[in-house]
Amino acid sequence: MSEARDTVLGTIRRSLGVTGREAPRRDAVEGRIAAARPGVIPARGQLPEPARVALFCEKAEASAATVARVASAAEVPGEVARFLRDNNLPATLRRGADPDLAAMPWGGTTIDVTAGPSDGSDINGLSRAFAAVAESGTLALVSGQDNPTSLNFLPDNHIVVVAARDVAGDYEAVLGRVRDRYGKGTMPRTLNFVTGPSRSADIEQTLILGAHGPRRLHIVVVDD
Repeated sequence: MSEARDTVLGTIRRSLGVTGREAPRRDAVEGRIAAARPGVIPARGQLPEPARVALFCEKAEASAATVARVASAAEVPGEVARFLRDNNLPATLRRGADPDLAAMPWGGTTIDVTAGPSDGSDINGLSRAFAAVAESGTLALVSGQDNPTSLNFLPDNHIVVVAARDVAGDYEAVLGRVRDRYGKGTMPRTLNFVTGPSRSADIEQTLILGAHGPRRLHIVVVDD
């Protein structure tokens, strides 16, 4: 019955010259999308920026990530060097082609910084988050040459830089920002939401960090 109905309606549309690209039809669809009511959004993240960033830091630390706040992007290399030193990690770092990360004063440290996607041999990876979600302490990372997805999962230690102004209250706000920034036809291939280091308790309910990705996640929040 459904196939017969589709055949009849398809014949009628063809006879009327309907393609679906007519302006009134497109306007009607766009109007319905624009007027769609949002779903239920938790009130927890609906805060002024200072409180929103503080909530993000609290939730991220509750998920076993470590968090540091710096006043400006120029202080990021020093904080990364401190993290590597305090955890007895090699002074090596793999990052993507992100221009903001590249512009930071790495020359003031002894860190050997290389650029490009990870091949699985890197101990430490560095990414810049597109945004963050305060209500759950989650990072939003978009894929691409600037911040390869391989850096999110292959290195043992993942360091992520996020600007305080990019901390949103909820997931819906982050998804809206992705659509606004990229738009149709230029959307990133992958959007990863990361909360804390990788973990699994599949075997006898014993929690193991680093099961499917980094065993450490260090977040650097840039206030400026």
